[in-house]
Amino acid sequence: MSPAPRQLVLNFGRNLLRQLDDLPKKATPRRTSANGLRRDPILEEVARVLLKKVGCHRLAKVVTVAWNPRMRTTAGVACYRTKRVILNPKLIEVSAAEVQRTLRHELAHLVAQARAGRRRVAAHGPEWAQACADLGIPDEKRCHELPFKARRMTRRFFYQCPECGTLMARVHRVKSRVACLKCCRKYNRGKYHERFRFQEIEVPPDRIAA
Repeated sequence: MSPAPRQLVLNFGRNLLRQLDDLPKKATPRRTSANGLRRDPILEEVARVLLKKVGCHRLAKVVTVAWNPRMRTTAGVACYRTKRVILNPKLIEVSAAEVQRTLRHELAHLVAQARAGRRRVAAHGPEWAQACADLGIPDEKRCHELPFKARRMTRRFFYQCPECGTLMARVHRVKSRVACLKCCRKYNRGKYHERFRFQEIEVPPDRIAA
């Protein structure tokens, strides 16, 4: 008698976990969303199996895993609102084991919040640490130490508060109305006031910071 479809899925996921050394070859995203994210059906299956093993069956039904080629120094992020884990494609260049570890690290954030319900938990608090242990990565660190190179961005646009002279530098031109928080707190109870709106100014080349 052949196994039930549910059992076949679970067996498939367990086999993937045992063959994570092949992930760089198999992790080929198949769907690209409008924001550039590429969903990975294989890693999503791995995530479902892991979540079911720790009792998060409802979360396992809706979780998605995607790659974001725009990521620079961040290894991964998790969003409980959308039940999504987003990974940096550079992880594949490091190792399959690093893909697995980062996936579990981010899933732990979802697990911690799912267990807490409406109560908000600290990003890397004891609930997250317990979820990491349950997912097979005890003693997990808050931040990764991977050799991701940061892109140097030149700040070309400068703004100044007309009241106190505070300088603000930005890579891109500010399109919305932004006021000096210090002055708004001091003179207007923390509320926005046009009087303290940052004004664009020209800054000598020696003031431009990368």
